[in-house]
Amino acid sequence: MSRKILVTSALPYANGAIHLGHLVEYIQTDVWVRFQKMQPKDQVAECWYVCADDTHGTPIMLRAEKDGITPEALIKRVHDEHARDFAGFHVAFDNFHSTHSPETQEYCNVIYARLKDNGLIEKRTIEQYYDPIKQLFLPDRFIKGECPKCGAQDQYGDNCESCGAAYTPNELKNPYSAISGVKPELRNSDHYFFKLSDARCQGFLRRWTRETGRLQPEAANKMQEWLGADGENRLTDWDISRDAPYFGFEIFDAPGKYFYVWLDAPIGYMGSFKNLCDRKSIDFTEYFRPGATTELYHFIGKDILYFHALFWPAELEHAGLRTPSGVFAHGFLTVDGTKMSKTRGTFITAESYLKTGLDPEWLRYYYAAKLNSTMEDIDLNLEDFVARVNSDLIGKYVNIASRCAGFIGKRFGGKLAATDAEWQKPLREASARIAEAYEQREFGRALREVMALADTANIFVNDKKPWELAKREGQEAELHAACSQAIEAFRLLTLYLKPVLPKVAEAVEAFLGIAPLAWNDALAALPAGHAIKPYSHLMTRIDPKLIDTLVEANKESLAPTAENQAPAKESEKKGEAAAAPVPAEANGPIGIDDFMKVDLRVARIVDAGHVEGAEKLVRLTLDIGESKPRQVFAGIKSAYDPAQLVGRLTVMVANLAPRKMRFGVSEGMILAASDPAGATPGIFLLAPDAGALPGMRVK
Repeated sequence: MSRKILVTSALPYANGAIHLGHLVEYIQTDVWVRFQKMQPKDQVAECWYVCADDTHGTPIMLRAEKDGITPEALIKRVHDEHARDFAGFHVAFDNFHSTHSPETQEYCNVIYARLKDNGLIEKRTIEQYYDPIKQLFLPDRFIKGECPKCGAQDQYGDNCESCGAAYTPNELKNPYSAISGVKPELRNSDHYFFKLSDARCQGFLRRWTRETGRLQPEAANKMQEWLGADGENRLTDWDISRDAPYFGFEIFDAPGKYFYVWLDAPIGYMGSFKNLCDRKSIDFTEYFRPGATTELYHFIGKDILYFHALFWPAELEHAGLRTPSGVFAHGFLTVDGTKMSKTRGTFITAESYLKTGLDPEWLRYYYAAKLNSTMEDIDLNLEDFVARVNSDLIGKYVNIASRCAGFIGKRFGGKLAATDAEWQKPLREASARIAEAYEQREFGRALREVMALADTANIFVNDKKPWELAKREGQEAELHAACSQAIEAFRLLTLYLKPVLPKVAEAVEAFLGIAPLAWNDALAALPAGHAIKPYSHLMTRIDPKLIDTLVEANKESLAPTAENQAPAKESEKKGEAAAAPVPAEANGPIGIDDFMKVDLRVARIVDAGHVEGAEKLVRLTLDIGESKPRQVFAGIKSAYDPAQLVGRLTVMVANLAPRKMRFGVSEGMILAASDPAGATPGIFLLAPDAGALPGMRVK
């Protein structure tokens, strides 16, 4: 039976630019989709790739207000920018839509109504903070105050980044709104919850997450951790509503209440596809009815696995719709081994990459060469990027055509001799193995095999030496045969690289005078007498200076300038209170004896991992020169991926009394910096200079 496939990538939030970290996912998905579309129709009848901007929520509303425009104008502007950047990297959506659409609203209402009819929606009165100046209820991330456990200032409303304690916003001391700076008021509000704790949801998710093909093995294992052992009930109900003012869809039977952005974001996949179906006369129900034989795949980052592997399938199942065939999670991107940094210039936007003059297919190839089917992080090593592209794409692949095509044009009127030969047999037989690797998202394996075949072709060219044959009399036939066979090998390599290098493949198809390459074209060679066009350069080497230019262009200056020394904030102009900076002497002076009581030690992070059930905590294992490493919980998850921390040096308080938390015992505290006023967002770990060793005393 011929496959019909619907594929999505996670929706980019309409509040910022596309950067190279985002592109890992969209390039990965695009390569897989392009491979499917190259298959014969009797194997893959349809493969649709849809996406949309994620457009709702409080941050969108506040960003639009800051920019002095409507939320609708903001999301339109960002949508155009996102579409431009995706097109620049040849990400070929069949539809790039918006969650702020009638199609998405329709299915939000349908799913909500069906869940309600099934007894899985419950209204509850909750108490939460309200900003009387901005006149809105505050999400936890917009409430700050003093930690009720350790007294650290400017902590978020659910977790202390200093001591790692978890709490509710109501427990904060001296809370203030991170938006206006005023003291918030506690008010009651009715909210709507999806009862994920219901036994029906629990039972379904235990079955679904264990079914073969739904999730990667490591993701399935993580789901079992979150679900707990059979008989346990670890999942909590999910608050799916927000109060006005809120930019989103109003709940049709609850005036003044809006669907939470994470409810309508995945439904945006359906909305985008429905929009495409209406324009292309595609049968939407064939893809979303229960028991559908069509396939539905979501490519996502591992940070949103919880939503896509628990909430989303549970919603679909109990709303009487099909569930995903598979959810494919990938890891994060690091640049030169560390988290992307604006200070170092490695937080690189898609727009700046293209404006610098770098070929987008260089990056597509590099990412694909590093990607596999696991949730491992990948690293963009800029030096290796230059070396690998220049070696593989120029030195191995393009080199074949550039050394042989000219002789065909000049000596043989642009017509090929017989192109098939016994030495090419391994190149043709590799088709099935490379196809299997693409299908399984093992792109790195596929490209390693392609480059090994390129080596085979280059050995043939080097052995034949067409540049020497051309100088000898009576060697015309051998020259013609050698160059024609090399061109056929080049065609096969292009076929295998086409999902990764679509624009180069188009240029090769034009050069060879052939129809768009399909996967079955590996079976038959170009015929003798086939005419090719004059060869022109397909790709150039990367000039390392371009990389230097790119990094410099993305560095964010920390020095004051006329631009960043802006006039008073709008809140101050209107007489509203702004968040007051905390002076360095806020806690009063201390003596040297007080300071010396704090035992600060250099620590090496030997292991790091996520903490189940904690949104902001990371579990660290620290070596401070003792016989046994220490365990510390740190509220740095918003700024650091645990995998990026292993091996780093930092500074910890070694004589802090152990603290028993619900996740385990924390045996110290690491040191980090943050801006108490919030003008420079982020958390920055302290690190000693190179040469410091674990256990050294910081004085």
